[in-house]
Amino acid sequence: MAQHFSLAACDVVGFDLDHTLCRYNLPESAPLIYNSFAQFLVKEKGYDKELLNVTPEDWDFCCKGLALDLEDGNFLKLANNGTVLRASHGTKMMTPEVLAEAYGKKEWKHFLSDTGMACRSGKYYFYDNYFDLPGALLCARVVDYLTKLNNGQKTFDFWKDIVAAIQHNYKMSAFKVRRLATSLLQDISTSFILI
Repeated sequence: MAQHFSLAACDVVGFDLDHTLCRYNLPESAPLIYNSFAQFLVKEKGYDKELLNVTPEDWDFCCKGLALDLEDGNFLKLANNGTVLRASHGTKMMTPEVLAEAYGKKEWKHFLSDTGMACRSGKYYFYDNYFDLPGALLCARVVDYLTKLNNGQKTFDFWKDIVAAIQHNYKMSAFKVRRLATSLLQDISTSFILI
């Protein structure tokens, strides 16, 4: 028996950020998201200004389903059995030989085969939606910068700065049209109460 869905039967309609009831213009939104975080890292945290320069080819790095291993600065694309299909250190793709040496054909250490997904951990971040993908590119470029700065030594203590950029950019005072946003939110909440 087919069930029918009707918005008229809903008391409240919510929106998430991943193509639910709207379609994003990704070529427009991705650079906005990237630039807001990159500017914070450069101006507030002292990162290299080169982070602000993104070429059209740089966006090819982004794809849903990347996992960032925060200990190694590696970005992984996993198979459904938890093995690593491909990987990069920052934006630099690993050769098949380096990939085999680093990960072999075994499950990635944070993958749980009984659930078919990566376990929750402060040691990695999983990029699973379009809204996060500009952050993947930014983090990969930060890893490139830190690798160069530290002569290839493993020093990747940048995640706290990424979290600070997120907190900065998504607090209400970061929006230039704060009054308009506040007014809009009040109008929306009033209309939900009226429904």
